[in-house]
Amino acid sequence: MKKNLRRLLAATLATTVVLGLAGCGASSSAEDTAQTGEDTGATVVKVGVVGEYNAQWDTVNELLADDNIQIELVKFSDYAAPNRALNDGEIDLNAFQHKAFLANDIETKGYDIVDIGDTIIAPLTIYNNKDKISSIEEVQDGDVIAIPSDLTNGGRALKLLEAAGLIECDPAKGYVPTKQDITKYNKQIEILEGESATLANILPDCTAAIINGGNALTGGLDPTTDAIFTENVDATVNEAVPQLINVIVARTADKDNELYQKVVAAYQTEEVKTTINDEYKGAFICAWENE
Repeated sequence: MKKNLRRLLAATLATTVVLGLAGCGASSSAEDTAQTGEDTGATVVKVGVVGEYNAQWDTVNELLADDNIQIELVKFSDYAAPNRALNDGEIDLNAFQHKAFLANDIETKGYDIVDIGDTIIAPLTIYNNKDKISSIEEVQDGDVIAIPSDLTNGGRALKLLEAAGLIECDPAKGYVPTKQDITKYNKQIEILEGESATLANILPDCTAAIINGGNALTGGLDPTTDAIFTENVDATVNEAVPQLINVIVARTADKDNELYQKVVAAYQTEEVKTTINDEYKGAFICAWENE
C-alpha cells in the first residue's frame, strides 16, 4: 500500500507541476476583471494568489471602486510560481504566503521582494481519514501521515505533530525542523512529504494529512468538522506565530508605492474581516495589527 501511495503522490505532484506551468496566466474571472478595468478606465493591479479562496478580494474591489482601482487576480496552482512572477514583473503584488516562506524564498532564490502588509493566518490542521481514525489519540504505529514538502511548512507540520504528542524534535532547530531532526517517535508513524496542493487528494490513502487553510478549502475540507488537531496560533503560546502571518508582497522598489498601499489599506478593514470570518469557517484568521 505504501508503495502505491508513493506512486499516487508522484503522479499527483506531476499533475500539479503541469498545472503550475499552465497556470501562470490569469484565470477566466481575472480576465473578466481585466476587461472591466479597460472598459472603465480603472487602474488595474495584478495580484498573484494560489487557490480558489478569494472572496475577500471581491470585498477589496468594492472598497477600491471609489478610487477607480481594480484588483485583477492572477491564479497559480503551486507555491513556487508567484514569487518568481512578482520578481520578474509579471504581476504587481502577491498574497499567498506567510513571512517564514517569504524569507526562505528570498534567501534561497535571491528575489528582490518584500512584504508590505499583514493579511491572515491560515492554521495548519491535521485532517483525518474518517475510515481509519476519528481522533488524534487513535493514531497507531505504522500509520502514514502526509505533510507539506517545503522547508517552512514541512517544519511547521513537524512541530504540529510534536504538539499532538506523536513525535519529538530537536529544540535547537526552532520552528523549522526536518525529518532528520526528529529525536523520538512516540508513535512509529511514517511521515510522507508531498507538495501542499496534493495533500487533500492523497488523504484517502493516508491515515491523516496536515493541510493549511487554503488547500484544505480547495480540497473540500471543513476545519470545523473534518479536523482532529489544529495549530495553536496564540502568539503567547506559540512563539512561531509572528512568522506564520500571511502577507501582501511587492517588489522592493515598490514597497512605498501609494497605489499598492491603498490596496493594503482596503484589505485591512472591518469589511474584509467580516468576509473572511463569514466565508472561511476559521480556516483563515485575520492578523493585521489593527485586528
